[in-house]
Amino acid sequence: MSDTSRQINRYVTHRGIKVPTFLYGTAWKEAQTEKLTQQAVTTGFRGIDTANQRMHYYEAGVGEGVQQALIEMSLDRGDLFLQSKFTYVNSQDHRLPYDPKADYSTQVLQSFESSLAHLNTTYLDSYLLHGPSVNQGLSAADWEVWRTLQTLQKAGSVKLIGVSNVGFDQLKLLVDKAEIMPAFVQNRCFARTKWDVRIRELCHAHDIRYQGFSLLTANVTELSRPEVHQIAERLNCSVPQVVFRFALQLGMIPLTGSTSQRHMEEDLEVYDFELNEADMDLIENIAFDNA
Repeated sequence: MSDTSRQINRYVTHRGIKVPTFLYGTAWKEAQTEKLTQQAVTTGFRGIDTANQRMHYYEAGVGEGVQQALIEMSLDRGDLFLQSKFTYVNSQDHRLPYDPKADYSTQVLQSFESSLAHLNTTYLDSYLLHGPSVNQGLSAADWEVWRTLQTLQKAGSVKLIGVSNVGFDQLKLLVDKAEIMPAFVQNRCFARTKWDVRIRELCHAHDIRYQGFSLLTANVTELSRPEVHQIAERLNCSVPQVVFRFALQLGMIPLTGSTSQRHMEEDLEVYDFELNEADMDLIENIAFDNA
């Protein structure tokens, strides 16, 4: 377990790149995407996560929101960490950002160029494979995509690369065989898997930063337990704040998708308090304790 007494910084240096330790996620925002992205940046978020997958994200709206916030806050592009993803056709709708008949490398490059246009930038801080194409192992397509991500990083178009929605064995394959190891893993994080402990441990062993999403929505039952509410009451904070602070103290980069100004502010207040060791143990094992 992480040392819970240390201060959690808003940024870490990961493989030479400055990375925010808390990201704002832009999935499922649709017509509100531009407004909420702008609001997230003006509230204080400096890391924005999106994907070129129109079915669940409106990446062009993210770009508009970012531009408005940069102007409003007198910020430069370099003040923000922008992360997007390449998504296979079977996880897209008809609004594809590439030619589905093209080879996978071309699809990645077309999707990437589309993301740059959407986000009005010349580079991305992080670019992820939005999940392998198969449930077990890695396919020839996955390796072709990964080689293309590596090429983008070598060219300086992307600072760091990674993968989301990945299983332990798949990540182990990437770690063992990829020329450039992933810098990030982004997974839906369940309390019932002890907060994705096997993958987090593999990440820790190989200098990979774990990004956790759906921390609240994937764990509604566990987080409704009275013990969690008692921690929140003792610390005079909300249950979501407890969970995000827990994630930070585990060494995770949490994602939030808050849609109100106040909740965004509360999210960023998690740097201002600490959980003790007993709190950490309780939440870490909340899906297994019968107390």
